[in-house]
This record gives sequence, structure tokens and C-alpha cells, in this order.
Amino acid sequence: MGSSSAAEGEGQGPVVIHAWSAPRSLSTSLMYSFAQRDDMEVLDEPLYANFLRVTGVDRPYREELLSKMDPDGNKVVKEVIFGPGEKTYRYCKHISKQCLPNLSSDLMKKGKHFILIRNPLNILPSFDKVVPPSFMELGVGELVSIYSELCGLGKPPPVIDADDLQSEPEAVLRGLCEDLGIPFQPQMLIWEAGPKEFDGIWAPWWYGSVHKSIGFSKSRQYPLTFPFAFYDLLEQSLPFYNMLKRQVRKTIGSQQPALPDPPLPVPSNKKILVWVGDELLPRDSAKVSVFDSVVQGGDAVWEGLRIYDGKVFKLDEHLDRLFDSAKAMAFTNVPTRDWIKDAIFKTLIANGMFDNAHIRLTLTRGKKVTSGMSPAFNLYGCALIEWKPPVYDNSHGIKLVTATTRRNSPNSIDSKIHHNNLINNILAKIEGNLSQAEDAIMLDKDGFVSETNATNIFMVKKGTVLTPHADYCLPGITRATVMDLVVKENFVLHERRISLSEFHAADEVWTTGTMGEITPVVMIDGRQIGDGKIGPVTRQIQNAYKVLTAEQGVPIPRNA
Repeated sequence: MGSSSAAEGEGQGPVVIHAWSAPRSLSTSLMYSFAQRDDMEVLDEPLYANFLRVTGVDRPYREELLSKMDPDGNKVVKEVIFGPGEKTYRYCKHISKQCLPNLSSDLMKKGKHFILIRNPLNILPSFDKVVPPSFMELGVGELVSIYSELCGLGKPPPVIDADDLQSEPEAVLRGLCEDLGIPFQPQMLIWEAGPKEFDGIWAPWWYGSVHKSIGFSKSRQYPLTFPFAFYDLLEQSLPFYNMLKRQVRKTIGSQQPALPDPPLPVPSNKKILVWVGDELLPRDSAKVSVFDSVVQGGDAVWEGLRIYDGKVFKLDEHLDRLFDSAKAMAFTNVPTRDWIKDAIFKTLIANGMFDNAHIRLTLTRGKKVTSGMSPAFNLYGCALIEWKPPVYDNSHGIKLVTATTRRNSPNSIDSKIHHNNLINNILAKIEGNLSQAEDAIMLDKDGFVSETNATNIFMVKKGTVLTPHADYCLPGITRATVMDLVVKENFVLHERRISLSEFHAADEVWTTGTMGEITPVVMIDGRQIGDGKIGPVTRQIQNAYKVLTAEQGVPIPRNA
């Protein structure tokens, strides 16, 4: 845009409302809507002739348009768009691709702006009635540029979606008027059928359906068949549409109000970079295909790791288990250990995460070429790294209940594979939630304690530490670390089958896990454990673990 010192509100003309949209986005219907107001005059694409002159693009009506509309864009901006008028407001329908660099900066600096978007999936089936579709003709990239420029001027524009406008026209128009600082008028919801005196000369080519309308019609129940010749164009356009879609008003209508974004347990995780496949992506773009094996059948293995003071704790031990699980699942083309480490380090460094962070490392069998259970397809990986403090109250302890859901037997799914099929653990966790306990103890098929839905479990009786065999439970890395610490701290350790009543009568109980570390348990099934406080053995092991995490770990490389 050219330079100008003009500011919004300068001069005596009407307040200009700029409506920016892509073609085929209900922009003409919206212009008809605003034209019904008693305080509004409208202009239909006043910059169209400038667009044709500068770009040289062809239209069936090109010569007629250039002869009847002023092709000097800056003259139009000054004398037409911001020229004198008799009404309070002037509504300018703009198509985004007509916002060209040769135009005065007044166009953006003055007036009120909003953006109308529509899913390219709903635009492309009818787009080529007059011109062949292209990324430039769609103009969705220019809409993002316009939005960014207005934000840079300190004037972030309201964004509305054509689909919302069709489903809840009054609610959307009321919200838009509120955002524009103008009163809503009910006559905006209806107009007479037929051409309008302010229609552009291109109306016979484009406005046939809107001339039959008398208001915002409901969208089709079923879409038109998509012309798959435009599939690549759809792929190019959707990311730009989705960027603007996230800016749409969160609440539309009284019947189906949109849910607000839920608060995040750690607000700083709202803006994180996630490694998917072989690249870092923003949170909202970090997605896995519906054809991926993890979606199709939970066909993936995973690890949870923690960062302490610039080091990844037990990194190689976790990768050992990841590779063992992948081998047991007959994965092929598994990335190398160095490749995975490199992805982890790049993600941590890019996010500036050097302490008190959590890594969720998932390795899937890959994206399938078609739905089904056959594992003979590609391999993708996904690393989610986030700020996450320990998830349990390790200072005061937690309560557990016993779930009716049993832990997997090796006869069905071997718990030594750290896989993504966690439905039975989730069912147990639901039982814990309903009992207002932090977690739930899971028993094996014979009724002996195995672990909780998310952690391994230990108990102390008369100074001796006991933990269940890893026959039905995951042989956790934190579990193995704590077992070593118990011996180093000169306690007797027994690994055997343990009944539930033994846990009820224990002097101390704790759970272990990467995320929870060492968590004291003060109550199980309503029975107080010991004196209901953290016991001396638990405290000693907690302290030893804290020292170990401070000393050990693979350092995260730092940029010079």
C-alpha cells in the first residue's frame, strides 16, 4: 500500500464499512442485507476496474466494465469509497484479490473492516461457472494478508463464516453489528427478490441465485459432489481458511452456542511446537491422519519422559523400551535412536523447555493406504513435548480405590509392550474419578494387586518394601529405578504376589511413574494407610530419587 497520513474518521463523508471476502462466499447476499438499512448506502466492488487494469485478467465483461467504472484505484479510494454521501454509513463489498499493492494505505487505515470467510469445500463446486478456479482467483491467501495487515494497524477485524450466517443469520448479524459498533436493524434479514440498482455490471454472470433469494437461505443438508479436479486447490486453500476460522466469534445464536476454549492446566502450553513425522508444527496444526494406524486401531507404542535441569532423565532406558515394544509389535522402518534423540532435542530447544517439562513420545506403525487391520504400511512418529509439573500431590499423598476392571493378562495383551491400547486402564480411571480418588488399583485375573491404572505400586510393612511382580503390569522405568534405590538405601525388597488386604493393612504405600515420580498413598478403599501421612521410608526414597534426577540425565544440546 502507498503511504498516507489520513486517519480513520477524517473528513465529513459516511463511515465506511469494508467487507472483505473471497468469491462465492455469500458476499452479495450480505451486501443486500446491509442495503436494507435506513442508514446505509452500498458499493458493489468499487475496485474491480482497478483490478482488471493492473492485473490484465480477462472477464466476459472486461471492456464494458473498464468503460463504465473508473480504473484508477487511488482515485476511487479517495472520491468514491471515502467520498461525500447522504447516509451515515457506506458499505463497500470488496473481493480480497482486488486489494492490490498500488492502492493508498487509506483503504486500510480508514473505516471499519470485517472479513467474511467460507470453506473452500463449499466454494469450489460452483466456482468455475464464469472463470476457472485458481489459488489467486479464490483469494483466501489475500484474506489472511488483509487480516494480518489490519492487526498490524491495531485494528483486528471481526471474522464471520458464511456457514454460520446461513444457519443463524440474526445471531451472526447482531454479533457483527456489535463488533462494528452500529445498531442492528431487523430489516437486514429480508429483501425483495430480483436485481438491484447498485449491482455491478457483472451481476448477470454471477448473481443468478441471489436474485431469486429474499433472505439468507439455509445451507444444503447434503453438499454438492466435489469436483476432484480441484483437490490440489482445496489442499492449498484449507490451511488459510482454517487460520481465519479460528478467529470467528465463539458464540453464534442462542440455540447452539459454541463451547469456549477450555482452560489449559498449564497456560504456557497454548503456544507450543510439536514434532509430527519429520517436522515441528504449531499446536493446532499438529495432527495425525485419520488413516494412521494409531487412529485406526491404537496401533502404536509410546514413552513418557521428564526433563530435569537441562537433562532428559533415563532417556536411553526409555528408548530401549520403545524399541523393544516396537520389535514385539513387528514394526518395520523404525527410526534410528540418534534420529529420535535429534527430534526430541530439536523440539525441546525450539520450545525453550529445559526444566519441569514432559515428553510424550509416540511411534505409530504408520499411515495406512486404506482402512483395515493389516500392518504392512508406512511408519510415522509423533513427539508431544509440553510443560507439565508432576501430576500428583507428592507432598500430602493421594487416595486410591480398587477398580472392578482387571489388568490385562499376557494371554491377551502383554503389558511389557508399552502400547497405545489403554481402554481397560481408562475404564479403571473412570471408576477412580467416580469415587473421587486420584487413581484406581487394578487387580490381575487371580485377584492380586497388579498396579494402578497409570502407575506401579509399592508398599512397606514392618520396614520391608514389597512390590508386585511385573507379570500383569508394565515393568516401569521409574519402578526399576526405585527398586534399585530401595536396595541402595539398605531396605529389604521383595517382589512377589501381593493381595489387596495386604495393601489395606500396609504401613506405607506409594506409586511410581515418570509423571508422578514417587507419590505417597494415604488411603485405599476408605482405609487409612499407616497414620494417614507420608511415612519415613517413602520420604527417604523420595529424597534419594530427587538427588538421582539432579545428577543423571542426557544433557540437552544448547545452541552456541
